[in-house]
Amino acid sequence: MMLIEETQVSSAALPVAAFKEHLRLGSGFAEDSLQDGLLESFLQAALSAVEARTGKILLERDFAWTLYGPNVTEAQGLPVAPVQAVSAVVLTDAQGGEVTVATSAYQLVQDGHRPIVRATSGALPQVPAEGSFTIRFTAGFGADWTSVPADLRQAVFLLAAHFYEFRQDTRLSEGCMPFGVTSLLERYRVRRMTLGAGA
Repeated sequence: MMLIEETQVSSAALPVAAFKEHLRLGSGFAEDSLQDGLLESFLQAALSAVEARTGKILLERDFAWTLYGPNVTEAQGLPVAPVQAVSAVVLTDAQGGEVTVATSAYQLVQDGHRPIVRATSGALPQVPAEGSFTIRFTAGFGADWTSVPADLRQAVFLLAAHFYEFRQDTRLSEGCMPFGVTSLLERYRVRRMTLGAGA
């Protein structure tokens, strides 16, 4: 299994100005934007860490979820949420030949933790021998920062501020995720109840 991020969060979508206010940095000086690149990098790192911890995509972008082998049945769970839409399901054979599955053959079942692509009838198309099955989809709470739930926005700011404060320190004790962040993320974490890849 492999999850590939096909589009990335743009710098314009990052809340640099709001993060400066969170840090209470001064403004109105000639060097007002001097640290913008640094702040962007900490926001990106915090965003990635929060997404990895929760399995929730904060800012909307496109992904490809590829599975190998004959383990696809009538439904296939997606590894992240929330999923806005499935753009394509593609079968790839051992020689690299691709077949796009008709959109009428499957449907997206929305779920806050574990969205599913389910066959409209019977089973999903079988993976070719030594081939793969790829689901391309768009995930995220929205395209702009205000679409992200307030507690997750706060968690990103707290973690990015932690990275900023300890940017010169490489000690493990200072590099771990702060308790305030983990408590904000707790309700978003997926509780795995089964070992199955599907529903």
